[in-house]
Amino acid sequence: MATPARTFLAFQHDAHLHTLETVVTAVIPFPALAESDRQLFKDGTENHHAIITEKTIFHPQGGGQPSDTGVMRGPAGTFTVTAVRMSATQDGQVLHLGFYDNASSFSVGETIQQTIDGDKRMLFSRLHTAGHVLGAAVRHLLEKEVENFDELKASHFPDSAACEFQGTIEGKWKDSIQKRLDEYIAAKMPVQVEWWDEDDFRMRGLERLIPDPSLVPSGEKSRVVNIVGAEVYPCGGTHVDTTDLCGPTTVKKISRKSGNSRVSYVVN
Repeated sequence: MATPARTFLAFQHDAHLHTLETVVTAVIPFPALAESDRQLFKDGTENHHAIITEKTIFHPQGGGQPSDTGVMRGPAGTFTVTAVRMSATQDGQVLHLGFYDNASSFSVGETIQQTIDGDKRMLFSRLHTAGHVLGAAVRHLLEKEVENFDELKASHFPDSAACEFQGTIEGKWKDSIQKRLDEYIAAKMPVQVEWWDEDDFRMRGLERLIPDPSLVPSGEKSRVVNIVGAEVYPCGGTHVDTTDLCGPTTVKKISRKSGNSRVSYVVN
């Protein structure tokens, strides 16, 4: 059987899509997945299946953002999507894990309709954009104040949202970070998705942001999120259109460990 091609990530081009028609390219019982793919789903059971489609509006967990959930509807029934991941074995394929709501199953080649949970998508988009706005606020405020400063990884999960930074950020900066964050959110900065090649990064003096070439498919450009007036971030996640749509965002605390600092936050 031919290996399905890379899944087209429709959500990266239009995050406002909440429904999409697409074609099923593979249906795999969970126990039949490669071991490294099974390990992606801690709650997978013998009753689950993984569905691969030509296109998807489901954001797979990654980049600090949780996966979308929702349903897929076909001619014979409905499939509830409980978790979504990028395959560990097949480059660029998105695995939609879930279960059928009846005894009928999807068939390869049939057209189905995907529908995501819109409320979750909005929450995750608000959290993700707020994390980038927080990162920009901390960088602009402390880049020259904190020795060896740099932005590291981030989590945009509802119960553990935080941005990590290289360098020691003392607790005295908490109020100043909150003030700058509030200013950026109130400014209604546009949040634009753009596609850049390496020259685009260099032309803007952002060589530090050039992604590892191994992470960018041959012949394609890098997806970046441009928070106009603040910062640019290479990012594959979903976002709100302007910073004010993050809603009130609160810096919870600053913690420090091994020379790095973690600034946690919540959106209200």
